[in-house]
Amino acid sequence: MIRSGTTVDQMVRAIGDRIVTGYLRPGEKLDETALAARFDVSRTPVREALGQLSAMGLVERRPNRGAIVAVVTQEHLASMFESMAELEAICARFSAERMTSSERRGLEIEHQASARMVQLGAEEDYEYFNTEFHSRLYRGAHNAHIHELTVMTRSRLAPFRRAQFMLPGRLAKSWQEHDLIVTAIMRGDSVAAGKAARDHVSIVSEASAVFAADDRKPKRRDVA
Repeated sequence: MIRSGTTVDQMVRAIGDRIVTGYLRPGEKLDETALAARFDVSRTPVREALGQLSAMGLVERRPNRGAIVAVVTQEHLASMFESMAELEAICARFSAERMTSSERRGLEIEHQASARMVQLGAEEDYEYFNTEFHSRLYRGAHNAHIHELTVMTRSRLAPFRRAQFMLPGRLAKSWQEHDLIVTAIMRGDSVAAGKAARDHVSIVSEASAVFAADDRKPKRRDVA
């Protein structure tokens, strides 16, 4: 988390992950000067990172009072995941109908290759693959407006979606859920693809909900 040359995106990821997992508590002040020193950067990229986290709903920026960690309620998180599930279902359904032969092959090849990451327990590698897997579905829908809405919604949920991989056995379950989506798309079964994608995001929502901020017990401090 703390190294010279850290980019804004890396800061967004690092700070966001620590908010979601409870290292930074709701209401805790986020001091720009202290964060700049920890990341070995100027205050400008820190301000940009906090702005992006504010857009995600993880940070609350108060006029003339600085930024604090926002409260993410179970209800708000559930509403975002509900929207995400429907958008991903549309993308999977359209992908089953509209993906080119090369796009389908690429999806299947990358999906099968990711099984090795699961076997090795390579959480970080699988997380990057997971982002690309879903991006393939968004592109495969061949609908620019749906793509834009889905990417925007996903970006707001990114820290919570990453947090799911901290749960035991989640990598293997995620791969199995992806397999249902890929199988349906390869068959051109849009109904099955949409259902598999919707179910997948619903399961991700349940796995991620344990990290919502309201009424939760203090988080374990041994989670990396």
